[in-house]
Amino acid sequence: MARKNQAVVLGLVLVAIASVVLLISWSSDDRNIVRELEEEPTLTVYVNETGEIKKMKLEEYLAGVVAGEMFPDWPVEAYAAQAIFARSFTMDFVSQGGVKDKYGADVSTSIEETQAYNPQAITPEIRKAVEMTRGQVMTYDNRYVRGWFHAYSGGITCRAKEGLDYQEEEPPFTKSVRLPENEYAPEEVKEWQVEYSASELRSLLAARGVNVGEITGVEILERGPTERITRIKISGTQGEQEITGPEFRLALDSTKMKSTLVRELAFENGVLRISGTGYGHGVGLSQWDAFMLAKEGKSPEEIVQTFFQGVTIRRIYD
Repeated sequence: MARKNQAVVLGLVLVAIASVVLLISWSSDDRNIVRELEEEPTLTVYVNETGEIKKMKLEEYLAGVVAGEMFPDWPVEAYAAQAIFARSFTMDFVSQGGVKDKYGADVSTSIEETQAYNPQAITPEIRKAVEMTRGQVMTYDNRYVRGWFHAYSGGITCRAKEGLDYQEEEPPFTKSVRLPENEYAPEEVKEWQVEYSASELRSLLAARGVNVGEITGVEILERGPTERITRIKISGTQGEQEITGPEFRLALDSTKMKSTLVRELAFENGVLRISGTGYGHGVGLSQWDAFMLAKEGKSPEEIVQTFFQGVTIRRIYD
């Protein structure tokens, strides 16, 4: 698959799971404490397409998750890093109750509710990556780590409050890391630009509850430590309204406004023009940078620890 098409599909997957990562906070309660297990967990999986509930071993489920989140020609080490993230997410998600209240199951196959899942796309390399990290999860202070990830960092990742407008206390394991030039990332995620007419902008914002009449101005009010937009003001014929950078991006379709790492934003002659770099919220693992690090010979553990601080990779079952 061409890198351009990979970037588009990967972006759509990340958009779909955005609601999941925004709603679930990293918790310090007892439910997500990491414990050694005598055997590999068996999950109940609600299959959204058919309405049935299937039982499957966690490692088999994870192979389908990694296949849904990456592509068949990526390095094994990148798959393996993603497997550690996905396993950590799953164990934490299930410890918080999963989707039992909705379906009576641990997880579902819906990317809006849990994670991407595509068992038809499993390759021998993906199975190898899952097996080489069998039972491994990320932990911090003996608790599962929230495994945030995005498509491409734009050269620098950010912490959760900046990239996700995270409302809880900043998780201690997040960090901002500056990365070298990435020769593997597609050009359309390295440099992108998009335009919106005033009427299109008004309609998109109104769908998110921003109603200021006919749009007359758009102004960046605040940027975070990595220069991502954190607050923006919308002016119109019926007043002004401020929203966060992540809210603004979601309103404008995050497959078009690919990130809040914006270089230029100008509203002139009834047209909003935005240009920037990166794809996704910028928090945690950057998948195209994981691809680069794998190509450079980094191990899955080294890739994981590039994007988080103070985490321990721990095997909780054999």
